[in-house]
Amino acid sequence: MQTPLTTTVPVLRLPRGPDGLSRGFAPDGRRAPLKPVVPEIPESKESRESQEQRARATLRERYLRSLLAMVGRQVSFTLHEGVHVTAHFGATDLDVANFYVSQLQTPIGVQAEALLRCSDIISYTFKP
Repeated sequence: MQTPLTTTVPVLRLPRGPDGLSRGFAPDGRRAPLKPVVPEIPESKESRESQEQRARATLRERYLRSLLAMVGRQVSFTLHEGVHVTAHFGATDLDVANFYVSQLQTPIGVQAEALLRCSDIISYTFKP
C-alpha cells in the first residue's frame, strides 16, 4: 500500500484588523480593493438578484476587454505547480476555454504555437 505524498502549502497570515479581532486591512484604508462601479437603484425598483446579475455582467465585460487588450502582446502565465511561461497572445475560442498563443517559452524550451487550456491557468499578466 502506498502512502499518499503530503504537499506543504504556504500559509499567509494577514495582520490583525482595526477592530482587533478580524484579520485584514481596514475596509476604507488605502489598500482596500476597488469596488465595481454599478449604478445604484433603489431596492424597491430592482431586486438583489438583478443587482448581482448586473455586477456579473460588468465583471464579464471587463474580462473580455482585458482579452482584447492582450492580443499581440507578450503575456506571462502562471500555471499549476508554480510553472511560469510567457507567450504572445493570439486569440481565444468562443467559450473562452482555450488561449491560442505563439512563441510559448516554457522551462523546457520554446514552442512555436500552442493552445493553453484556461482551466490550467491560475493567473496572467501583461503590460498594456
